[in-house]
Amino acid sequence: MKSNLSERPDYYKSLKRNIFISVVIVSLIPLLIFGGIIRYVFQTSYIERVKAHLTTMVKKHAQNVDTFLIEREANIVSLAEAFGYEQLSDNEFLRRQLERFQTAYGAVITDLGVINADGEQVSYAGPFELADADYSDSEWFEHAVESDVYTSNVFMGLRRLPHFIVAVRRFENGNVWLLRATIDFRAFNELVQNIHLGKTGFAFIINRNGELQTHSPPQTEIDISHNMVIFDNDIPAAFVDDEPFFESRIDQEGREIIYVARLLKKGNWALIFRQDQLDAYSDLYHARRIALMTLAIGGFAIVLMAYGVSRLTAIKIAEADQAKEIMNRQVVQSGHLASIGMLAAGIAHEINNPIAIMVEEAGWIEDLLDDETFQDGENLNEFMRSLGQIRKQGVRCRDITHKLLSFARRSDQRIQLFDLNELIREVADLVSQHARYNNISIEMNLSNGLPPVKASQTELEQVLFNLLNNAIDAIDRKGGKIEIQTWDTDHMVYFSIKDTGSGISGGDLERIFDPFFSTKPVGKGTGLGLSICYGIVKKMDGDIVVESAAGKGSRFEIRLPASDEDEESPRTGAAGNQQT
Repeated sequence: MKSNLSERPDYYKSLKRNIFISVVIVSLIPLLIFGGIIRYVFQTSYIERVKAHLTTMVKKHAQNVDTFLIEREANIVSLAEAFGYEQLSDNEFLRRQLERFQTAYGAVITDLGVINADGEQVSYAGPFELADADYSDSEWFEHAVESDVYTSNVFMGLRRLPHFIVAVRRFENGNVWLLRATIDFRAFNELVQNIHLGKTGFAFIINRNGELQTHSPPQTEIDISHNMVIFDNDIPAAFVDDEPFFESRIDQEGREIIYVARLLKKGNWALIFRQDQLDAYSDLYHARRIALMTLAIGGFAIVLMAYGVSRLTAIKIAEADQAKEIMNRQVVQSGHLASIGMLAAGIAHEINNPIAIMVEEAGWIEDLLDDETFQDGENLNEFMRSLGQIRKQGVRCRDITHKLLSFARRSDQRIQLFDLNELIREVADLVSQHARYNNISIEMNLSNGLPPVKASQTELEQVLFNLLNNAIDAIDRKGGKIEIQTWDTDHMVYFSIKDTGSGISGGDLERIFDPFFSTKPVGKGTGLGLSICYGIVKKMDGDIVVESAAGKGSRFEIRLPASDEDEESPRTGAAGNQQT
């Protein structure tokens, strides 16, 4: 595989890159689309939920402030209607009314005063020395004498403390008089300062001039130009249905600020809630960070997976290409072997005739030497010895050519009955020269009366050749021994080939029949021999097992079904022990 990759690096790099890009695109695009849809839906839903929560909160607190103001106006109106000018002009009577209010509502109302049409305070009840106060020049007095009920803005006034007043106008005997109540600023301010949300969310009240009517939180600067948005173009259309106004604006420092506002006091005040958008949507941004982190991890995992898949696929394709190349070489080699077999058959056939003539002529010369004419020859014995040797070697050459012809003609895979012992002898004779060259002896212990085998004689011959050649290769030049044994039992025919070679280690033993697996050095084996043997034996409904250990040799045992067609092929005759 490595050599194949090194031979075509650009092709496999391009293949791996294309697979990697395809897997990443196919995996990441749906993930990004799905993540984008989920993000959009979640963000939209979350923003709407925050907006609904803030507007509901502001609306609720604005109603509380309005209710507070309405109740104070109702208190003063009910007091003015219940008692006339004469009674309320009595300081002691007015003091008792103030105590009654403070007992019922707490210190919400700081003091009470009755003021005539000239702005002079004719009676007063409260903690300040304002009995003779003159309000004729006060702005609130000018508005109060023109309204039945008037609530002023927050101002400092004569007390030098922030406060606002609620005044009720009444007519008596043709004269105008006012009942004035001072509302405690601290109680009013707490209604708004208790509105907190997150780290930056707080509320405050402004009037139409942009003046604060409540204290802002400590260390907080309020940009009035932004807060005045609620009063732009008079009363915004957003307040027609008495709903809070919601808007986001960029402040002077570049931060995006959320403003939620609602009008108070008949549109003269506004309750404004402001919060940094980062704070308001902190959970959203936190979820977004987690989602991005998850997406990044998932994307990284996809990239790793794509890299692994592309690399593994490229390796598998390279292995398949190499296997294909090896198979092609095997096919070419098989073709060469077939051609060599045909050539050997032709040569054997051509040599066979001269050898037959040579043997026949050697016999004829020997017969001539038997004649009385040559009996007294000086070299008669030497001639007879030489002729015997010629005939012996000629017969040997004839046997070799017959075996070559027999082997070359077995090129088909027809199923037929044959004698297994005889096939083993023929194959052993063909490899005997190779074995002797490597100082290896072949011993055969072939069983008598072995039933015939019905199979492809050519394919079984190939199994024997592979196993015997492997056994010879496993034994080094120091020499060794190969034992071949046959036997039968329970309608099965067995043969085994045992060698005294180097053996096979346990890890390799499990893969010995895998295609392209070989324990031989690189270049000396294709790894297909035992795999082919395994396939042939299995196709014959047989089985092949191996017993081996490193340094102790190997033993291959093949089991084949015996044939019951005894009449077509007689059982093997005497076999006994043989050695070559």
